[in-house]
Amino acid sequence: MTVPVPDVVLHEYGPAVSAPLGAAAGRALAASGILQSATPDPTRDGHWLLRAGSRVGALRTLGGPVVRIMPKTPVSRIFFLLGFSLDPERAWRDDREGTVDTGAHDDVVPALAHAVERRIDAALRQGVLQGYREVEESSLVVRGRIREADQIRRHFGRTPPVEIAYDAYTADTAENRILRAAVERLLRLPGVPGAVRRRLAHQRVRLADALPVVRGQELPRWQPSRLNSRYQPALRLCEAVLRGSSPEHLAPGADPLAVDGFLFDMNQLFEDFVTAALSEALEEHGLAPRLQDPHHLDTAGLVRIRPDLVVRGGDGVTPVAVVDAKYKVEKADGRHNADLYQALAYATVLGLREAHLVYAAGRQPTRFHEVRGTATGTDGRGVRLYQHSIDLSREPRQLMAALRDIAGRLTRACSPA
Repeated sequence: MTVPVPDVVLHEYGPAVSAPLGAAAGRALAASGILQSATPDPTRDGHWLLRAGSRVGALRTLGGPVVRIMPKTPVSRIFFLLGFSLDPERAWRDDREGTVDTGAHDDVVPALAHAVERRIDAALRQGVLQGYREVEESSLVVRGRIREADQIRRHFGRTPPVEIAYDAYTADTAENRILRAAVERLLRLPGVPGAVRRRLAHQRVRLADALPVVRGQELPRWQPSRLNSRYQPALRLCEAVLRGSSPEHLAPGADPLAVDGFLFDMNQLFEDFVTAALSEALEEHGLAPRLQDPHHLDTAGLVRIRPDLVVRGGDGVTPVAVVDAKYKVEKADGRHNADLYQALAYATVLGLREAHLVYAAGRQPTRFHEVRGTATGTDGRGVRLYQHSIDLSREPRQLMAALRDIAGRLTRACSPA
C-alpha cells in the first residue's frame, strides 16, 4: 500500500520550512525560480529548506510532494485585484463590490477552480457559442472553393480527392477552445476539491466539440464582440489560469515538466491593480496615464528606465506625475532606500518635483522625503518623494477610496499653483 506524501505548506514571504524532498525534486524546485530559496537542509538528510516569495498557489514536483503557498492577502481580495486588472471596462467584475464567487475556499487553487467553473457555467447557460471557421481539407466532393495550388502540388491535377476550403459553422471556436483548455488545466492541478472537479468535468463534456489546445502552443486569438459578450468574463479569467500555469513563469533553463502547478505572482498582480485603478481615476480628471512608459536615464540612451505609471497632461505629451507600485514586506525601519533612489531618478529624468511610491504595506500613513540640494522655484521646495500605503485586507470599496485619494493628490500636484 502506497503511503500518500503529505503536502508541504509554505506562507508567502514566510520563514523557511524543512520539507522531505528527493534530490531531483529539490533541484527542480531550486532551478524553477518559483520559490525565494530552495536549499538542502544541513541538519536533516533528505530534507530541503523551502522559502516562498511573492508567488502563491500550488505546484507539484516530479516525484515529490505538492507544495502549497498560502497568501498573506485574503483570497477574496486577490480575486478582486485580479478582476480589476483583467478587465478595466468592468465586464468581469460583479456590479456590487467587484468581487467574484470563490465559494468558501480560503486557498488559492480551490477558490480559482470554483470561480472558473462558475464563470464558465454562466457563459454556457444560453448554449455553447458557435461561429464560422475556415476549414481546409481533402474531400471526395467539392465544397466551398478548390485550393488550386495545393491540388496541383499534392495530386498533380488528378481528382478526386479535391483540396478544398470552406467556412464551417461550428463550436470549435477560439472562445470555446480557451474555456476547454482552462478546464483541462484545472483538472490536472493538485488541490482541486472533488465536488468542483466533478463540475469541471461536466463543463468539459459541454465543450467537447472544441479542439484541445496543446500545452506550450499559443492560445487562440479572440476579439470582444456583441456575440461573445456573455463569454468575456469567463474568457479573461481562463486566460489568467493558462498564463499562471505557463512554463514562461519559470526561470530560464528550468524544466517545465519537472515542476507543474498554478501560481499568482503577487508583485505583478498588485502592480497591475494599482496602475489600472489609478489610470481609471486619473482619466476622470482629464489626465492621460501611460503604463510602463519607456525613458532613458542617460543622455547617450544606454540605460533604460520604465516607470509603472507616467501621468501626462491634457495635451497627452507633457509628463506631470510618476508612480511606481511596490508589493513588498515592510522593513524594520519602515523605509525602502533603493525605492527612493529609483523614484528620484524618475523625477529627475521627467523633470518633476514629485514622485510617488505605492506600497501594499498596511496602515502606514502617507509620508514624504524632501531631497536635499534640489530646491528650485520661488517657494524653495525641493523634490519630494511620497510613500503611500494601501491595506489589501480592507474591503474593495475602502481600497478604491484609498487609490482615489492618491489620484486626487496626483491631480493637485499637476494643477498650476
